[in-house]
Amino acid sequence: MPSHTTRRHALQSLAAGAIAVASPSWAQSSSYPTRTVKMVVGSPPGGPSDFMARIFGDALGPALGQSFVVDNKPGASGMPAADSVVKSAPDGHTLLMSGPASIAVMPHLFSKITYDPMTDLTPVAMLGAGAFVLVAHPSVNARNVQELIALAKSKPDGLTYGSGGNGSSGHLCTELFCSLTGTRMTHIPYKGDGQAVNDLLAGQIQVMFTAPNVAMANVKAGRLKLLAVTTRERVSSMPDVPAVHETLKDFEYLGWIMAFAPAATPRSAIDTLANAWNKARVTPAIRSKLEELAMSAPERFAQRTTLLEFVKNEHARLGKLIRDAGIKSEG
Repeated sequence: MPSHTTRRHALQSLAAGAIAVASPSWAQSSSYPTRTVKMVVGSPPGGPSDFMARIFGDALGPALGQSFVVDNKPGASGMPAADSVVKSAPDGHTLLMSGPASIAVMPHLFSKITYDPMTDLTPVAMLGAGAFVLVAHPSVNARNVQELIALAKSKPDGLTYGSGGNGSSGHLCTELFCSLTGTRMTHIPYKGDGQAVNDLLAGQIQVMFTAPNVAMANVKAGRLKLLAVTTRERVSSMPDVPAVHETLKDFEYLGWIMAFAPAATPRSAIDTLANAWNKARVTPAIRSKLEELAMSAPERFAQRTTLLEFVKNEHARLGKLIRDAGIKSEG
């Protein structure tokens, strides 16, 4: 009969979404980590996930006594990066830094994806979560969300919106907006938000949801109108900007970046990492860096049960949105 300790470990692994019990070869000692920890990022240097991995790595290295290094594996919306982590040794020394794309979006768009994020990976820590912004060209006759809804209803498919591509956050965020308001707008996909913003500035498209760092310089210069943020509450750095939620009670769309480990990673390693991450995220230096991206690290995500439930819900919610909107991959 299995020991009480073995049963407890198995239950912990199931709660973390693991599909395999860690073998003795990966058993952790109290000295974890024992070597350099590699943080795999599915985008080039300079992007939000890369930025977050580096600032947290700088804090975690001294705290845990080992170096934390970034390994950039850009391409295919982060899927190769995720696949490489899934196939790595589940010992806590290889982690994935990812937003929704490779976890909650692409698995619904590609039938031949090589991993299942819900069984092959387990969340370790929330690095940061934040708002997108809803911006419009100055010629758009809407000063707020309510007026934009009325305008969109008056001309079905008449307004065009841009995004960084099919299945991007901007695309899904706008489709959620349309589904909740009963409106239709025409989607114009681009190869990145930067190209979309250029056409928005030129008046070739009318509106878009995008990251604050992409749009705010043009908002401050008066070249774009800022209508709302996508978090449930207003953003502290933009207190006068309403949340879409104030008009649409069921609307919330978070941009988030999390650390994931292979599902069979021992709970002891995950707890060590999570504790270090949760201590780092409340330091003034990290808080300041998060504010640069209009992000924060909400306290509720320090609880592992909340983290697991959030990932599960995001995967299900975005999957339903993709199916309901008929979104297809571009490949």
